[in-house]
Amino acid sequence: MNELAPEALEYIAAYFQALSEPMRLQLINLLRAGERNVGELARECGCTTANVSKHLALLAQQGMVARESRGTSVYYRIADDTIDALCNLVCGSLARQFEQRAQDRAMFGDRRSAD
Repeated sequence: MNELAPEALEYIAAYFQALSEPMRLQLINLLRAGERNVGELARECGCTTANVSKHLALLAQQGMVARESRGTSVYYRIADDTIDALCNLVCGSLARQFEQRAQDRAMFGDRRSAD
């Protein structure tokens, strides 16, 4: 990364910023199972279609998802194959961290409960 231009770093930061919203992560996770239309995604998330559409537009702007109009519905799918690998990498790393913290608490006791 030390050879990247500042503009490239800004683009990378915007990409990761798109992943910093829990709703967008939930949408990506749902789309990892296959394409869905906005209404289906809204029902599965318990949100309005307007809210889901807003988040999907940002993900599409970053090239993470692609959209396709079919009649009166718009369907979304994962467009960037690296999203799956990135999600697995991050989730696996966090799972290992949580597991280590749980082992540490079990070994040394959870001092927060004593305070």
